[in-house]
Amino acid sequence: MNRRLVDVERALSRAEADALVDRLADELAERYGVTEVELLLVDYRLSALLPLAGGEPVTRPGHPAWRCFDHQSEVLADGVLFLPVTMRGDRLGVLRLAPDSADDDEVRGELADLATYLAHEIEAVRYSTDRYLMAARTRRLTLAAEMQWELLPGRSRHRSSFALAGQLEPAYAVRGDSFDWADDGHRLWVSAVNGSGEGIAAATLTSLATFALRNARRGGLALADQAALADQAIYAHYRGDQSLAALLLDVDLATGVVTAVDAGSPKLLLLRGDEVSDVELEPQLPLGMFDGTIYRPQTFELEVGDRLFVVSDGVYDAANQTGGRYGETALTRFIRRSGRRSPLDAVRSLLGELRAHVASDLADDAVVVCLDWTGPKVEGQ
Repeated sequence: MNRRLVDVERALSRAEADALVDRLADELAERYGVTEVELLLVDYRLSALLPLAGGEPVTRPGHPAWRCFDHQSEVLADGVLFLPVTMRGDRLGVLRLAPDSADDDEVRGELADLATYLAHEIEAVRYSTDRYLMAARTRRLTLAAEMQWELLPGRSRHRSSFALAGQLEPAYAVRGDSFDWADDGHRLWVSAVNGSGEGIAAATLTSLATFALRNARRGGLALADQAALADQAIYAHYRGDQSLAALLLDVDLATGVVTAVDAGSPKLLLLRGDEVSDVELEPQLPLGMFDGTIYRPQTFELEVGDRLFVVSDGVYDAANQTGGRYGETALTRFIRRSGRRSPLDAVRSLLGELRAHVASDLADDAVVVCLDWTGPKVEGQ
């Protein structure tokens, strides 16, 4: 590996948590002749790129920074280089470097590697400093939303066998809807919950369910047993007064076979080619409704190129000022034409269409998760 690149990475790894970009700027000035370094962080709503050091947000579609973010590739505009700051598919923002005097592909490659390394360092220090989280907000989060965002595994994830993305709305005031995922190279687990209630009460219920599901998953339990454990945990606490709709998926990365548990779940739709269909699952009781519910798993098989959408009722029931619902017909039409977009861009576009429909922030929580199946393969073998 290039010694210069190694030295900059080492400097970043030794920098104070809140000073990563400052240290990177010093290193790039000394070793690459870059005199302007600016980190633009994508906000919680995926609608603005916000300078870490403050200043005007970038919101104009077509801006070089947005082209870089959307296409996940370097963009050179008027002597300024924009590079994606992304970790394993999770897009954090864009790095702006000026002046760009490098016409050497090797140097450009090193700078791109450093932008990726910066993403890893930011993720590594996320519990050590609030600087990056605060800079990515256009306004204050509600307490319930703060709790919900801390639960999330990220907003997008890529491996050679799949691409995955999820988003919550209203981003700065979400209450009970949420999603979770994890993978180990052999399996991918995805869950989406459609929480009930308001404010802290809704966020607390969702938190309990999420941690119960994680605890069961990390204990090696099968999917139906994960649902049963979470059901028991919620019932033990609320005694049936509160329950939570959930959809649990377990994807075998070697075969594309999906095991599913529909616990009063959000809607699951499949885009195969140009056709959109509901994935028919046996509806079962929401988590926590009764004591000792037994859940039954079902299976279906994905084909290479399939896309799954998981949406809560806050999507298709979103109503405008005259009471007109967004509706399942519009949702199907959107999914059918979403195939050329990446999962994150598809999720962002759907929620943007919803906001346009209601002409404001959404009144009800909405969760959208999009999964592209590009396998089958098991990595590391």
